[in-house]
This record gives sequence, C-alpha cells and structure tokens, in this order.
Amino acid sequence: MAPMLAVLVAVLASLQSADAASPSLELKACRLPGHPTELQCGTLKRPLDPAQPQGTQIDLRVVVLPALARNKLPDPVVILAGGPGQSAVDLLPVVAPRFSRLSQRRDLVFVDQRGTGKSAPLECADEAGLSMAQGLDMEAQMKRLDACRGQLGQLPHGDLTQYTTTIAMQDLDAVRQALGVAQWNVQGGSYGTRAALEYLRQFPKATRRVILDGVAPPDMVLPRSFSADNQAALDALLAHCAQDAGCQKAYPDLAGQWKRLLASLPREVSVPHPVTGKLETVRLQAMHVLRAVRGPMYVPSLTAVVPAAIAQASEGDFNALVGLSSGMGGRAGRLAMGMHFSVVCAEDLPRMPLSKDPVGADYGTMEAQLYGRVCADWPKGKVPPAFYEIPKAQSAVLVLSGGADPVTPPRHGERATAALGSLAKHVVVPAAGHGVSGLPCMRDVMAKFIEAPTDAEALAVKADCAATMPRATAFVPPNPSLPPVKKEGQK
Repeated sequence: MAPMLAVLVAVLASLQSADAASPSLELKACRLPGHPTELQCGTLKRPLDPAQPQGTQIDLRVVVLPALARNKLPDPVVILAGGPGQSAVDLLPVVAPRFSRLSQRRDLVFVDQRGTGKSAPLECADEAGLSMAQGLDMEAQMKRLDACRGQLGQLPHGDLTQYTTTIAMQDLDAVRQALGVAQWNVQGGSYGTRAALEYLRQFPKATRRVILDGVAPPDMVLPRSFSADNQAALDALLAHCAQDAGCQKAYPDLAGQWKRLLASLPREVSVPHPVTGKLETVRLQAMHVLRAVRGPMYVPSLTAVVPAAIAQASEGDFNALVGLSSGMGGRAGRLAMGMHFSVVCAEDLPRMPLSKDPVGADYGTMEAQLYGRVCADWPKGKVPPAFYEIPKAQSAVLVLSGGADPVTPPRHGERATAALGSLAKHVVVPAAGHGVSGLPCMRDVMAKFIEAPTDAEALAVKADCAATMPRATAFVPPNPSLPPVKKEGQK
C-alpha cells in the first residue's frame, strides 16, 4: 500500500508541476475600436521577475484575429510593435489590413509587450494638454520624467529593471505555448525588429519565418545612431531638392534657407497650439526645429512638405513646421515612456562609449544628452552579453529597409542580414521611409514569403515590386508669393 501511495503522490506532484509550468490563456470574444470584426481576447499571467516565478504577477494582454478559413493553418503570424513603447493591440486596426491575405488561413496574434498597452503599463502623464511653452521647456520635461519615474516605481509592477527585451521575449514564447502553437511566423517593425531578433536568439526552433521591417538591431546605440541617421536623411532631402527641377525651381536655395533658419535660433515665435489652435508665443531652440523636421521624414508624403515648411520658417512663418511635427501622433503612435526608457537605458546607454557612429553636423549630441540625463537615475535591468549578438538564422528571414528612412536606414538592415547568414534576404525600397510593409505591393510579397512551402522558395520570392517607386514630389504652395493667412488675434 505504501509503495502505491508513494507512486500516486509522485504522479500528482508531477501533474501539479506540469500545470504550474504550462501557461493558461483563456480567449473570449471581444471587439476593439477601429476594427470591424470580432476578435479573441485574453490575458496571460507572467512573473514580473522571472527569477521569482511565485512572486508578483503581471497580466499580458493577448488579442487574436482569427483566420477566416475553417481549416486554418497551424502557424499564426505574431506582430511585434515598435517604439520601444508602442502597444501592439492599439496598432491592430492599422496593421491587420496589411496582412489580410495571410489572415485568410492564419491567425494574427497581437501581444502588448510588458510595460505597454494593458500589459502592466508604464505610461507617463499625457502631455497633449500642455501649453507649447511647457512642452518645449527641456528642464520642465526633465522634472516631469523624474516625477513619472517616481510614480511608476510605486506601482505593484513598478520594478523598472524587469522590462528588458530579453524578458519580454520570454513572455512572448509563453504566449506561444499557451496558444498550443509549435511554430509561428514573426513580424516586427522598427524596435519590433530588435525584439524579433532577440526572440530568434532565444527560441530559434519556435520561428518558421521572420519579417524584419526597418531594422533596429541590438548593437544599434539609439541616441548616437539617431544623430547620424537623422542627419543623413536630412542631407539627402536637401540634395534631392537641389537636383529635382520642380523643387529647385520652387526652393532655389533650400540648403541656404535651412542654415539661416538654424542660425536664427533661439528666437521667439508665435504659432498656433497643434491641439487647441490657440496662438502662443514660445522660444524656439535649434533642437525643437531639428525634431520638427525629423518627424515628417518618417513618411514620404509628409517629407514632400518639409521643403515648403523650411522655406516658410526661414522667413519667420513656423505654422507649417509646427503642423507637420504634430501630425505623427494618435493613440496608436503613443509610447509608454516608462517602458521606453526602461529598455533604452538598460540596452543602449551603457554602450554609448562603444558607438562608432558619426555625430550629425546639425543634430549633434542633443539626443545623447537627453537620454544621458534621463538614464542617469533610471533603474536598469540586466542585459546578457549574448543579447548583442545576432544569431545565424535557422529559417528564412526577410529584411526590409526604406532608403529614405531617417531612423532605421538600410545600413542597419545590411549589417543584420550579413549576421543572419544565407537564410536572410535584404530588400531595399529606395524611396520608402520608415516602414516598407505598408506599401500595397509589399503586402503580397510578405504573404508569398510566409506562404512558401520551403525556405528556398520563400527566399526566391520576387520582392522588387517597389524598387522604382519615385520619391514624393516636393509640395509647392499654390500661391507661394502671397503672405501667410493670419489667424484671429495674430499680429
């Protein structure tokens, strides 16, 4: 009897251990604003600190867009958001249409990475309601971030050292296991490519295909690369205008106007608040104008308006420049700044001395200084040395780069592709900005890449459909000789 009881106890113990090790995820029907069809939503419990599995738990938000076909394929596509700090679920209404072909027979999976969306969010106060003077004041911004760090630290999930990409990708694989998926296809954009590469490093057997759009590899030191890459994109824009007949005719001295604009700063200007429309007088610094120009360069259609905005600002009218810089917002684009700094301060700032990126002539070290100040007191998680090594790919990887991308240009994609080896293919779209997957023809390319039965067939997919896409034509105001229209109350 005793031996039998001992066996029974051992069996029960093993079953309990298996249950504890197997993540539980119950999905229920749900809907999201901006998406027309029913989805499946759930949460997965995860330890805040992986070293303390029985300690504080957090909820990971998981949303699945079910495949339309009854006999769906077993390998879903998981979408990794950018930032760092974007919510993948908030991006669903924007991203899902790009994968409509794949979603015929494959589920699309969206997971809010820890620290974002509704997965133990680390959000600072929304600054949309601030006056422009408050928003542009660097010292005030530092104080707000300092206060935010203190407030986040008081949260039940406020150990800011537990939000590294390495830990987050362990969360992601727990979702895969909870869904009962043997292998899935991983698509990441911008910072999501760094996350995808880390997932590939830790769980190479769990990936069937990988798509990296706008590569931010782990060895990329963000604040330093910002300066070099922003400057290269701006220089290319000015050079293109000088060579393009239409732009050169409309703005014959655009480079000179840009230099004179920077030389005129700091200065006081009157501009409408991008949200309220109320006219405000603010003191503009060079860093404000540099950031205002950088934002639109992410998107070619907005880049086309930058020459007009520069020309007008050089003459004292900053309305277009302010309007352009505020056109990149929206809930889907908002970052959870606590998660953002937890990642960058742990993974990038310690490697600043190792960066060999040149400092941009105009952009200089402004971003490095900002992050340096914030990260000086920000709690930093531990990052394994292997995190910075891109592994050899064990299955096909499609790398996408936009030639006009101001933050993740092709040089980073080239480096990542070389490290990934023979199973990686790099496609550059010369006229594209930050993100290639949104181009209509590239949606078919991605679908064919994932649908291909073998790695060899996936890598053979023709992917040059957007190679000859022209650069967006520079915008020319219809009546450039007329003075700007003054708003009520404007002198």
